[in-house]
Amino acid sequence: EDNGRPRRVERFQATRKGFPPVAFHPDEDAADFAAAAPERHRHLFRLGHSISGFHPAGGNTARLLPNSNATIDAMAADIDSATDHVHVLFYIWLPDNNGTKVVEALKRAAARGVTCRAMADDLGSRMIIRSEHWQAMRAAGVRVASGLPIGNPLLRPFEGRIDLRNHRKIVVIDDRITYCGSQNCADPEFRVKAKYAPWVDAVMRFEGPIARQNQFLFASDWMTYVDENLDELLSRPLPLPTAGGATAQVIGTGPTMRYSAMPEMFESLMFAARREIVITTPYYVPDEALQNALCTTAYRGVDTTIIFPARNDSWIVGAASRSYYADLLAAGVKIYEYE
Repeated sequence: EDNGRPRRVERFQATRKGFPPVAFHPDEDAADFAAAAPERHRHLFRLGHSISGFHPAGGNTARLLPNSNATIDAMAADIDSATDHVHVLFYIWLPDNNGTKVVEALKRAAARGVTCRAMADDLGSRMIIRSEHWQAMRAAGVRVASGLPIGNPLLRPFEGRIDLRNHRKIVVIDDRITYCGSQNCADPEFRVKAKYAPWVDAVMRFEGPIARQNQFLFASDWMTYVDENLDELLSRPLPLPTAGGATAQVIGTGPTMRYSAMPEMFESLMFAARREIVITTPYYVPDEALQNALCTTAYRGVDTTIIFPARNDSWIVGAASRSYYADLLAAGVKIYEYE
């Protein structure tokens, strides 16, 4: 810590300031990308831009993966097809069946001469970071790093915060494929919390210019902990957008962003809903504005559904979530608990 500010935060901010601007294709410019958003959604993309500085990017293809195992298999297949580079960052990476599938795919890619960078949160992924798999990846030529190292837990009260973790799940392959969702690198049986399993995740696979925005997020975390400059990679021309593809935008939050960023985004999305809104979350502890926005959405006649786990892995959060049920139900929100 330096005058009460963690050095890593200052390094993170310095890294972000030094980045080249997001590149556009020679026959595209930022205005074209911004115009890719339909008028009724532009205010939402403007809010997203105010958080992360990314404009909406058009021309992407996207598909929802059917389940956790299919997601890991798709990631491994994409890594096996990589020709230039693979970047992975996970909050929780376990040395189980799915976790080692990704390990082996990275080792195979590195053996082909593909540049592989793998990063994991030092607390959430401590089991694999301290296993032979991590050393085997390094020996195979995969560049590895741990984020927010915890060091000696007994000294943490004097050294900094152990509760501030890197919860990102980012995969970027050849600057044109990226994954976004709640999937950690682990089996759905999730043996560290097996009695709450199977874990159910929602993940989308994107292909197109949007991958560059996740690339920037990965690079900002990587360059905070690793003395390696990725500016050349971030300055390359973007892949050509797909005609008629989807418009997308990456929003990344953290301790360097304004605290209200994601609640603002969620509330704005709720107020933009006209017909239906479906929310699924394991942890619902809203502030007053977010709770009011959800109730107001139902009062407006929008078909509003929210899905919680029947048994929460945090009994405190589970109890807190249930304390909001009465007001949600009174407003007409339909609540389901996933068994």
